Order: sequence, then structure tokens, then C-alpha cells
Amino acid sequence: MKIRILAIGPKMPAWVDTAVAEYQKRMPRELPVDFVPLALGQRGRNASTDKAIAQEGDAMLAAIKPEEQVVALDLSGKAWSTEQLAEQLTQWRLEARDLTLLIGGPDGLDPRCLARSTQRWCLSNLTLPHPLVRVLLAEQLYRAWTVTQNHPYHK
Repeated sequence: MKIRILAIGPKMPAWVDTAVAEYQKRMPRELPVDFVPLALGQRGRNASTDKAIAQEGDAMLAAIKPEEQVVALDLSGKAWSTEQLAEQLTQWRLEARDLTLLIGGPDGLDPRCLARSTQRWCLSNLTLPHPLVRVLLAEQLYRAWTVTQNHPYHK
């Protein structure tokens, strides 16, 4: 199983890339995590937010493969503990389908992306900056994997 994370947003600072790369390196070969950055929709004084969200949705939907399971990171989603995420990870692996996680732009995910998702996950009720979301997500995926392996990292 492969995990892809489609993330709307500009190029991240070096500290984000370094932290994410560290957790990617720790993941086992049979469970790689790949971040796919996607461009922000055009925003500005005279630009429509709905149009920007639609542009981002177009990019995300084009990047999703038909056979992939899709999980949207969204405030309306279910909050999982680390142990619950580990159970989800085990279930996803049993289904033997690649997984794509969606991180929306500053105004959230396009409704079409939410409709395409099979699950919604609320990473936090806090408003988090996109750089921290990427690092937190990479770390939590690694932590969940360590739980499934009885690895001491989680303790």
C-alpha cells in the first residue's frame, strides 16, 4: 500500500521539508508516504474564493486515481486518537488499496473532493497553519505505524 498526500499550497519552508522527509524516511518500504504539492487557486481582491476552491478541486480530482481510497482532512470529519488511527491504518492495509489524503487550501476543500472521499478525518479542532499540518500528519502516520508494529517510539 502507498500513501499519497495531496496538499494545496505554496512551496513549504525548508524546516517543513526537513521534518516531513525525516518521517518519510522512517516509514517502511512497504508503506511509503509521498507528498504531492498542488497549486493554490488564484486569489486576490477581485477574484472569487469559490472559483479558487474550484480550481484547487480540479487539480485534486485530476490527481486522484480511480482505484484509490480517499480520506479528506476536514473539520467535519471524525477525530481519531493515535490508537484509532493505527486501527484505521491496519484496516486500510487490509483493503490493499492505495490511500490518498487530501489537505485543502486556506478556504477548505472543494465540495466535490469531500464527495469523492470515503472518509473524513479531523486532524484537530484547532486552526493549524499548513506547514504544521504537513509535519503533524507525517509524524502521526509514522506513529500509527509504530503502534501497529509494537515499536517503542509510541511509548
